[in-house]
Amino acid sequence: MALADIQYGEVQMHPIKHVLRTPQAAEYVGLSASTLEKFRLTGNGPVYQKAGPKIVIYRVEDLDAWLNSQRRRSTSEVESAA
Repeated sequence: MALADIQYGEVQMHPIKHVLRTPQAAEYVGLSASTLEKFRLTGNGPVYQKAGPKIVIYRVEDLDAWLNSQRRRSTSEVESAA
């Protein structure tokens, strides 16, 4: 599936990015939906988008990036301030 943009008389197709709603995103990252909701309040979770007044979506690539940013080698590692 793709979205079409018309620019200067040409149609260019752009692939639709794979997105997940909160319950599916929570399952994808191995957390509960309520934990993702709390992370949205604290800013500790993955990047998300609002697709409507009550619709929150997560791009799979953002979930992957957040998971990768959470990797640690030791429990004594200090988190860097981003």
